[in-house]
Amino acid sequence: MRRGGPPCASGRSSLSSSLSAGLGAARPERGQPLPWDRSPALLSVAFGEAEGCRHARSRSYASESEMCKLESVPLDFGDYHPLKPITVTESKTKKMNRKGSTSSTSSSSSSSMMDPLSSVLDGTDPLSLFAAAADPVTTTATMDGTRRKRDKDDSSAVGSDFEPWSSKRGEILARYTTTEKLSINLYMGSEKGKATATGSAVSEKVRTRLEELDDLEEGSQKELLNLTQQDYMNRIEELTSLLKELASDQKVKALKIVIQCSKLLSDTTVIQFYPSKFVLITDILDTFGKLVYERILSMCADNRVSLPDNFSPESVNDTAKETCLNWFFKIASIRELIPRFYVEAAILKCNKFLSKTGISECLPRLTSMIRGIGDPLVAVYARAYLCRVGMEVAPQLKESLNKNFFDFLLTFKQIHGDTVQNQLVGQRVEMPLYLTLYSPAIDWILQCIAYHAPEVLLTEMMERCKKLGNNALLLNSVMSAFRAEFIAARSMDFIAMIKECDESGFPKHLLFRSLGLNLALADPPDNDRLQILNEAWKVITKLKNPQDYINCAEVWVEYTCRHFTKREVNTVLADVIKHMTPDRAFEDAYPQLQSIIQKVITYIYDFSLLFSVEKFLPFLDMFQKESVRVEVCKCIMESFINALTLEDEKRMLAALINGFIKMVSFGRDFEQQLSFYVEARSMFCNLEPVLVQLIHSVNQLAMETRKVMKGNHSRKTAAFVRACVAFCFITIPSLSSIFTRLNLYLHSGQVALANQCLSQADAFFKAAVSLVPEVPKMISVDGKMRPSDAFLLEFLCNFFSTLLVVPDHPEQGVLFLVRGLLNVIQDYTWEDNSDDKVRIYTNVLHLLSAMTQEAYIYHVDKVDSNDALYGGDSKFLAEINKLCETVIAQILDHLKTLGKEETLKRQSQLALYFFNTIVAHGDLRNNKLNQLSVNLWNLAQKHGFADTKTMVKTLEYIKRRSQQPEMSHFADLALRLPLQSRT
Repeated sequence: MRRGGPPCASGRSSLSSSLSAGLGAARPERGQPLPWDRSPALLSVAFGEAEGCRHARSRSYASESEMCKLESVPLDFGDYHPLKPITVTESKTKKMNRKGSTSSTSSSSSSSMMDPLSSVLDGTDPLSLFAAAADPVTTTATMDGTRRKRDKDDSSAVGSDFEPWSSKRGEILARYTTTEKLSINLYMGSEKGKATATGSAVSEKVRTRLEELDDLEEGSQKELLNLTQQDYMNRIEELTSLLKELASDQKVKALKIVIQCSKLLSDTTVIQFYPSKFVLITDILDTFGKLVYERILSMCADNRVSLPDNFSPESVNDTAKETCLNWFFKIASIRELIPRFYVEAAILKCNKFLSKTGISECLPRLTSMIRGIGDPLVAVYARAYLCRVGMEVAPQLKESLNKNFFDFLLTFKQIHGDTVQNQLVGQRVEMPLYLTLYSPAIDWILQCIAYHAPEVLLTEMMERCKKLGNNALLLNSVMSAFRAEFIAARSMDFIAMIKECDESGFPKHLLFRSLGLNLALADPPDNDRLQILNEAWKVITKLKNPQDYINCAEVWVEYTCRHFTKREVNTVLADVIKHMTPDRAFEDAYPQLQSIIQKVITYIYDFSLLFSVEKFLPFLDMFQKESVRVEVCKCIMESFINALTLEDEKRMLAALINGFIKMVSFGRDFEQQLSFYVEARSMFCNLEPVLVQLIHSVNQLAMETRKVMKGNHSRKTAAFVRACVAFCFITIPSLSSIFTRLNLYLHSGQVALANQCLSQADAFFKAAVSLVPEVPKMISVDGKMRPSDAFLLEFLCNFFSTLLVVPDHPEQGVLFLVRGLLNVIQDYTWEDNSDDKVRIYTNVLHLLSAMTQEAYIYHVDKVDSNDALYGGDSKFLAEINKLCETVIAQILDHLKTLGKEETLKRQSQLALYFFNTIVAHGDLRNNKLNQLSVNLWNLAQKHGFADTKTMVKTLEYIKRRSQQPEMSHFADLALRLPLQSRT
């Protein structure tokens, strides 16, 4: 789009008169002549004349871009391709079967392996025959629905106040680790039945299948030795993945994997790793149980109608029941107790398909089975798994849970027997460490028992603990499991039991810590509170280990703050200081110390009362790490000063409103969208962040409108875009932040220019030019005062980039916006020690150099820039050259003022910066410009402040440029640029 012919530079007495006519108030009156009005010939400097140094080199941006592109190198992948089928070679070894015959050795290449048990019966699994009669589409269609129903059933079994096992899993894996080597048996597949011909008699097939079933526990497997803990966990994950792959159509193999994994739970050779092993193996068992249940549930769907959530066994078809029975029969044939118990417990939920009382009948039987496990550690984790499964499928059957715990109490004395003691000696494990291995299992069993349990059950538990001699491990688990209100009401009883505990196996301070955690949640009787504190602190203050001390003291500080005065709080703080100061023990306890501070300021509301606590400030002195100290002080201030001041409140509300504004959309009804923004502006005119968001939204709306509405709607679109532009132009002046206004003027001007609204774009840019003189020297950034020079420099560089494509107004003169901006830059009061003004002038030279090109490096669609308007007119180029001379003179004048000793380093840096600009944009075939570049090079090195590496790299760059077409004159320049040493 053109707007008139090329403006003529003649008829003006000076460049500033043109500016005054075109920009009006954009130029502040300071009473001094501007450099753009001076005669360039008078501005001579010691190292060359500015006149004649205005020549910009002609550039071909396309060829330069091609030269800078990286060379593409073809890559040869050979035969590899990510989508190419993978060929697996399976090698079989000879193995004796039950009759003593030897199976043949074979080798096959295939992307999938045949199930050896299924191949005996022509690939048909007898357990799948019932399911084959069902509609396969129905089975697939109902899988997602049954899974959702299963998840719903599981989540509704217990309330949200019941802590799930999944939340404990990570903590157990992180706590119970080992550096010793582990071993595992991996399933390797079976070879029996491979040699059986397809036409074999059915009796032979059945016989072979029976042999396979009988070989479940003895099938081919490989024992991997000397595994690290991570290797062990990786192998378990591999087995889990394999199980999922096999579960759908190779159930015998899947069952074999589960049996082998269950056997691992009888191995306690690395006893300190056993809790983590239990977590990993039971993950596989859980996966197996879910897969079996989902498979049977999918077989219950008749005519594509799935079972209701609370189905009865009568609604289960014979196919599903038969399959379910077959699973239980298979499991019943497992000879070893531990795998038989775990696998049956894993599919306990499947009893729902057979009878209403199946689960309630199986739980007591499985509980009794555990009595046959001799190792007390293995037995307690088996009970924990049964309780876990029981809570998932039948949480109402509390009797089974209680029976498991009481059976455990009866056998707990086994830990003092010779078998266990010899095992601990052999593995060099101390009794305190051994007892901690029981904690996850006992804690879980008691959590299940205590869930919604009456208070009388706690009394029974306490009595049973007393009969066992107040075992500390059990007592700790009881206090962790039952409701805090029950524990707090019996605080003195628990303290008496703690006193009588044997401290050799489980430290008493851990028991007091557990008691303190309960008292932080519930209050004990009023008459007991002081005695409770005294009894607890007698034990805590005697602790010698700083970490044990602070872990316990941290808990009881809250109890002290809740129920006592500042006197008691001061005593506790003094004791903490006494224990944590020696050997700077506090450096290893910053999290606990921070927790203590948080608890103190939570319960002491009065600021003056807090600092009247004598030991509070000495306590703060222990925070000697700067980052931690700042965080603690911030925490204290936030507790006594309202964090939401008026301004913060506005920011928070504005963020919420902006989120709402971004969500409102009227589709292609752009006028309604703009009306919404106008109404929002009137409602939230006092919230500046909202106004900023509205301006951005309207600019975005203008761009979308132009993109969507074309053709017959062009006039209507232009009017709408002008309305959007007017909205922004009216709203921006109401903002208080000057850089927000500057950037929005620039952005809105760019949007107007992109929509061919040239006069509106000029108005935005002129407003930005007029606003530059108002930029203060210091601005607030994140609550701190910062110099504004860097922000102004960034804005002006962005502005120059936009001005390249802004066409001149036919009535305003040549480059009227550039001249106006140069005037305000000249009159702006810069800091004495700042070189930003010269850096801005250098960037102006970049702009003026780009303006002299025949075709600009970029354009705005459907907008003719000055390269099209002037077409390389000599008068236009002459005006640019005059501006270049004046700008260069200003730069050289500034360099001359930096000749003092204290500013020589700045002079060196600016000289090299200006030199690089000339090399990049100037035509160095011009003798005067060439000489100026040499003078700048020498000036940069003159006083020894130039960086040698930078100078060497710059010279190497010039030499490389000389090898490019039409750049041979760079070779002569390189010869005139010496490298000076600092010596």
